[in-house]
Amino acid sequence: MTTEQILILDFGSQYTQLIARRVRELNVYCEIHPYNNIPALTPNVKGVILSGSPSSVRDADAPNIDLSLFRQKLPLLGVCYGAQLLAQTSGGEVQASAIREYGRAKLGTVTAGSPLMQGIDSHSQVWMSHGDTITSVPADFEIIASTDSVRVAAFHVANEPTYGIQFHPEVTHSLQGKVLLHNFVVNICGCSQNWTADSFVESTVAQLQQKLGNDKVVLGLSGGVDSSVAATLIHRAIGKNLYCIFVDNGVLRKDEFSGVLESYKTLGLNVKGVDAKEQFYTALTGLTDPEAKRKAIGKTFIEVFDQEAHLIEGVSWLGQGTIYPDVIESVSVKGPSATIKSHHNVGGLPDFMKLKVVEPLNTLFKDEVRAVGRTLGLPDAILGRHPFPGPGLAIRILGDVTPEKVQILQEVDALFINGLKREGLYDKVWQAGAMLLPVQSVGVMGDERTYERVVALRAVTSVDGMTADWAHLPYEFLADVSNEIINRVKGVNRVVYDISSKPPATIEWE
Repeated sequence: MTTEQILILDFGSQYTQLIARRVRELNVYCEIHPYNNIPALTPNVKGVILSGSPSSVRDADAPNIDLSLFRQKLPLLGVCYGAQLLAQTSGGEVQASAIREYGRAKLGTVTAGSPLMQGIDSHSQVWMSHGDTITSVPADFEIIASTDSVRVAAFHVANEPTYGIQFHPEVTHSLQGKVLLHNFVVNICGCSQNWTADSFVESTVAQLQQKLGNDKVVLGLSGGVDSSVAATLIHRAIGKNLYCIFVDNGVLRKDEFSGVLESYKTLGLNVKGVDAKEQFYTALTGLTDPEAKRKAIGKTFIEVFDQEAHLIEGVSWLGQGTIYPDVIESVSVKGPSATIKSHHNVGGLPDFMKLKVVEPLNTLFKDEVRAVGRTLGLPDAILGRHPFPGPGLAIRILGDVTPEKVQILQEVDALFINGLKREGLYDKVWQAGAMLLPVQSVGVMGDERTYERVVALRAVTSVDGMTADWAHLPYEFLADVSNEIINRVKGVNRVVYDISSKPPATIEWE
């Protein structure tokens, strides 16, 4: 089956991934590519969206592309910066706004007959985020929406399916943004909305069978959603030729090694558990820098995994649970971006492994992975699991990692997670966990003064982890779990709750 797609060109906007998510929600496949690395257009590309950007089109080094690649050949929608680029390169004028417009606005006039604005109410709320404004447009540009302060809020170029909008339809604050995107993607581009979890499974299994043939694949399981769904897809394609390895790196959650191995028995997967705790503890000795800890764990994992893979005769492929945000975050619009953290799934393999890589989920967002997992029949216990960092508790222990600290944090984490499940709160948060802080505080237990460790609890709500808000857990629950931790975990006398959102904070502390 040839998959229709929308091509999204990224000029560096913080909202680009949201555009992709909204298009995917319409059951239409789309891909994000940097504006400076445009793929060859194929017949399955039905339309192009130009993203916003932190840059100004008036800057000498502003991101730019040859729009003749698309104009009058494919439907084209410019969003914010993309709209300003369309206007300026066609002879219009873009100037700095007297006041940067950021936040909610209301459309004042809407051209009802416009295919793009069909079903959009006059006075509909939209989200603005721009420092420049389109002040004039060429004669063949029809203004199809305005606000009180922005005359050119949306336009259509006569005699071609080219549109521009100054606002952001992809954010939820644009209340009819999904209607507008439906108008463009379905009505104007003519996409048939047949990209579903069922169709993905069918086409991906067929592609894997063709790609892998009778080759053997080795895959490292983590117990999480991504690796479990990837393994099940590959297993459906090649059966017993998939070999799964689950490594105990010493920084898993309490009882996770045995629990995960037990859960996989019901899936028919060929899984081998490897206890390598001591190797990882040795590699982590004395390391306090989070990036150093990540690299030590990654290097040790590859050594252990490579040793186990060599015990399987004739392996050609490495299976990975890489998902689309991992891929997008590893490609920068303007060259290599600043490293926020190393990603355990992206960055290639050491030469000595000599394995080809197969990543069946590298076009999916996390919620799409879960939908595919449901189609494959995976149990809710796996699909509903919170994301867990590849380096595990090592980056939730601030400072050096020791077996004693791991045991303390495992106990704290287990009390927190089990409490969330007991109170029916686990499925209401995106991710939760505990951090062991490198500080001690004074406390009183009985008649004695204590000077013991501090732990921080973290729980966030999110859709895909790209942005997140701290979870507003009930005070009564936090009080109970804090009391339980202090009473039951020796060495801890203070519990704090993290109320930071992402951005500016991240979900993990390291």
